[in-house]
Amino acid sequence: MAGLAAVIGGGIAYSASSAAPGEINDIICLFPVFITVFLITGAGNAINDYFDAGIDAVNRPDRPIPSGRLRKGYVYTFSILLFAGGILASYFIGAIPFFIALFNSFLLYLYAFSLKRKVFVGNLSVSYLTGSTFLFGGAVYGLIGIEAISVLFFLSMLATFAREIVKAIEDMEGDMLDGAVTLPIRIGERPSAYIASGVGILAVLLSPVPFITGSFNTSYLLVVGIADIIFLYAVLLILKNNPSASSKYFKLAMFIALVAFITGSFLR
Repeated sequence: MAGLAAVIGGGIAYSASSAAPGEINDIICLFPVFITVFLITGAGNAINDYFDAGIDAVNRPDRPIPSGRLRKGYVYTFSILLFAGGILASYFIGAIPFFIALFNSFLLYLYAFSLKRKVFVGNLSVSYLTGSTFLFGGAVYGLIGIEAISVLFFLSMLATFAREIVKAIEDMEGDMLDGAVTLPIRIGERPSAYIASGVGILAVLLSPVPFITGSFNTSYLLVVGIADIIFLYAVLLILKNNPSASSKYFKLAMFIALVAFITGSFLR
């Protein structure tokens, strides 16, 4: 999904920059964009599992490391190799994408190592990292490309931030045993649910903006409307104290929103 989001961001940026003299206008370069994001996202997931082995032993004992299917050392080495491969691929795309890939790789490692256990900072880091997949694709086409996908970057950050808080509520037991200080642990489960709900509703309210600004066509509104309904249902679930189901519906809504971005930008 992350690799696809980067390609979508690149495709939207390509449409905006192709009419501008002097800008890159070769859509073929989106293939290494996909590879870079695919590898670095995989590296981030793997290093997160490495550092979260203790938490997962409580919250998700069926995962590869706590279940004994993989050794921690193997997972660590594998993640470093993926980081290196992604950064190397980004080097051949351009200076700005290379910088973003390098910075995001560092942030992913730092997040897994310590940031995720800190109030607000961890949630904000993941929100940026998710939104930056669009940013990375847009950066291929320079400042015009970045400007073209800025709204998607912001909307993706909002939706991810809401889901991250929901996940933190879901993982409270394991996080407390691990010594983490997440938002629900600091301020309580109910206030955190209200914050997640507010951010989710804000994302829904702002979802028509890409259509209003002319970035997407009417088909975007139809598909994103479905995503919005699911977002609101996820909000209802977290308010009913069901974080596990809420997190799943947030994820489903984000996937459908990704489909909306595709239909809105490419099916003109």
